[in-house]
Amino acid sequence: MSYRIGIDVGGTHTDAVIMDNNRQLVSKIKVPTTEDIGSGIKRAIAGLLTQSELDPREIQFAMLGTTHCTNAIVERRNLAKIGVVRIGAPASLAIPPFLNWPKELLDKVFVGSHIISGGHEFDGRRIAPLDEAALREMAAEWKGKVAAVAITSIFSPVDSGDEQRAQEIFREILGDDIHYSLSSEIGSIGLIERENATILNAALVHVARLMVRGFEESLAENGIRGARIFLGQNDGTLMTSDYALRFPVLTIASGPTNSIRGAAYLTDAKGALVLDVGGTTTDIGVLVQGFPRESSLVAQIGGVRTNFRMPDLLSFGLGGGTRIRGEGDTLTVGPDSVGYLLPEKGLVFGGTDLTATDIAVAKGLTELGDRGKLGSLSPQLVESAYATMIDLVEEAIDKMKTTSDDIPAIVVGGGSIILPDQLTGVSEVIRPLHFEVANAIGVTIAEVSGQVEKIYSLEEWGRDQALEEAKRLAAGEAEAAGASADSVEIVDIEEVPLAYLPGNAVRIRVKAVGQLTI
Repeated sequence: MSYRIGIDVGGTHTDAVIMDNNRQLVSKIKVPTTEDIGSGIKRAIAGLLTQSELDPREIQFAMLGTTHCTNAIVERRNLAKIGVVRIGAPASLAIPPFLNWPKELLDKVFVGSHIISGGHEFDGRRIAPLDEAALREMAAEWKGKVAAVAITSIFSPVDSGDEQRAQEIFREILGDDIHYSLSSEIGSIGLIERENATILNAALVHVARLMVRGFEESLAENGIRGARIFLGQNDGTLMTSDYALRFPVLTIASGPTNSIRGAAYLTDAKGALVLDVGGTTTDIGVLVQGFPRESSLVAQIGGVRTNFRMPDLLSFGLGGGTRIRGEGDTLTVGPDSVGYLLPEKGLVFGGTDLTATDIAVAKGLTELGDRGKLGSLSPQLVESAYATMIDLVEEAIDKMKTTSDDIPAIVVGGGSIILPDQLTGVSEVIRPLHFEVANAIGVTIAEVSGQVEKIYSLEEWGRDQALEEAKRLAAGEAEAAGASADSVEIVDIEEVPLAYLPGNAVRIRVKAVGQLTI
């Protein structure tokens, strides 16, 4: 029998599981996340192998869900120097690239940006000839200075020819060691936000390499050398490590989606709220047909507006390690947390910080540490703090619901022990077996997906032909990401007529999902 190992790195804990090829849990572990991340992963892998007594050679697949890329953007660390070209003059000169970017982020990545002639209209008609001479001048200017190039063309989701040609020219001069990000492969309709997502993807090239290399080394040091490596995407599916090196931006927000997928697997639920409570924050998402609901809003990542796919999540500062201060009118709950230091700093463990876990123990919701160390807490403080915590949760639930009806809520994550078995607005609180490692389970059992979003002129294509083309492209993306061709199926189709464009235009988005190639 073969096995798969799945690891999810959170801000407080690194969770890991081993599952067999029937997707049954063999072993699970939770260790503190370390500052360098890698040593925490190594410790988790070693612990799993010790528990399970498996031969490392039996591990066939290794999956990683991580916050590396999100943290790199937020903290402005390990980002690559990049050159940016927009193809679309004279139609797009009014708004330059990097508009409204935070200065400290811009300073970390900027080498140069240019807007040149070229690009297409929504129906594929050319705006202007592609300025190949300008591309060659740019490449010569950036040689030896950039690690990546971000290429964006107007309406490239309709016709990506100019982006492809620009990449060919850059590759002739800059070589294959440079990373190339094309907007037609990353974002959706909307020039500036798609360009921003493409730039961020290019900026993450170093982070992606460090992330994949570090995971490979962690596995090898524990004797796992033949396993195929996959990384979690932010739609709750997987991609190969090679695919992740091309599109590292797709790992952003993958952590909460792993928990949502894990919740779906552990409960067989197709539709429900999912509350993922960690040591620092609570993330609320929504299951739709077993997958995370996708956000329809512009996503802000590190202060930058983007429009590539993101899960619809609401995060707020309540977790197992959330600090509670004051009492009465001065009582505050978070948003700061003791995080992975909870076993040292929480009152029930002999520390000096009052945390949400201490309140949960005082209320009798869970048994942890030494309850006798809470004797100095007044009943009024406990009740007031607990009521404030629950108000935060119930307010967030109301924001995420699209109906006034009560709906089920699945609570997962190690910090979910602070939540009660009843919540206003919820028909049933479901706490499944292995809830504390739902995120690691989610990335381990995930399938592989591909998604496309394009504008079609139905006068030119016809509806049936346009749909079939979009399905074919989505299936191809799933296979490129690591899915076996015979298992790929279309799971979501969205058609939006674009009344403001001539030619009976429609935006078609198709998502395909398949099983891992074995």
